[in-house]
Amino acid sequence: MKTKSKKKEIKVRLTNQDFDHLNNLVKESSLSRESYLRMCINGLVPRAVPSKELIEVIKILREIAEKMNQKASELGLNNTHFETPHGLDSDEHYTTAYELALLSNYALTNKTFSQIVGTKDYTITINGYPKQLNNTNELLGNLDGVYGIKTGFTNGANRCLVTACKRNNMDIICVVLGADTKKFRTQDSIKLINYIFNNFTPINIEEIINNNFESWKSENLNKIIINKGIYNNIDLKLENISNPTIPIRKDFINSIHIEINCPMYFEAPIYKNSQLGSITINLSDDNSFEYSIYSSSEIKHKSWSFYMLDFFKNYCTIINNIK
Repeated sequence: MKTKSKKKEIKVRLTNQDFDHLNNLVKESSLSRESYLRMCINGLVPRAVPSKELIEVIKILREIAEKMNQKASELGLNNTHFETPHGLDSDEHYTTAYELALLSNYALTNKTFSQIVGTKDYTITINGYPKQLNNTNELLGNLDGVYGIKTGFTNGANRCLVTACKRNNMDIICVVLGADTKKFRTQDSIKLINYIFNNFTPINIEEIINNNFESWKSENLNKIIINKGIYNNIDLKLENISNPTIPIRKDFINSIHIEINCPMYFEAPIYKNSQLGSITINLSDDNSFEYSIYSSSEIKHKSWSFYMLDFFKNYCTIINNIK
């Protein structure tokens, strides 16, 4: 391959300051001075070679993002992916309003995080001088019950606000994304929060379910037949209700319906903690929760030795009565 000869030569006069600046740029690029200037002439701007420290920082940031993705997977956030910890726009950096609410709910279990997002202002000292830091959450301290969480903005996401609020023993998390202005995100958040508290109320479904289940057991437990079991009675229990208190529309309270599905006939053996039925609480046409009914103990199958022993017991009873 034939190379072009370099016959033309130019001279440029520089001040000491410009000369030092050029040498620093050349040093950062790891190029020769001639190669650096040729790239500039061809419209290319050489970039500085990243320092070892910067490369290490980038590596750490990627490791943090990977841990964030692992946690998102553990929390079941299937429509969330983190590219970086700082949250700047990227095609591979995304989430949804619902999953952002789930993530915020988990984050609030961290006491340090909860304290930070609930602090309206804080004063620090820099070089001996006080500096006040102000929370950018416009609702914190200005709307009843608000105790967090976070504002956000990028060119791609626009104005965002995640709000945690508690009134009348009910906690909610409100997420507003993509607002054009700070005013709009604040107004939309207030509308959503007030709508929820005006139209929903918390109910203890654990108490409702347990009361109905205990009532059903008192009426039906002694009617259950255990065929070929060494015992004729069985005790039942419910699975643990992980979210005992949930919100419900106020106009649906009188429409709550409980359905208990449990057979009245079983074949032995029945093992402890075997699922035998279910109980469903219907809060509305499209909102219901189902919980399993389990056996509290084991009921073994009657063996031939059991029948023989039972026979001899009955025989002895008859003989004693004859005597």
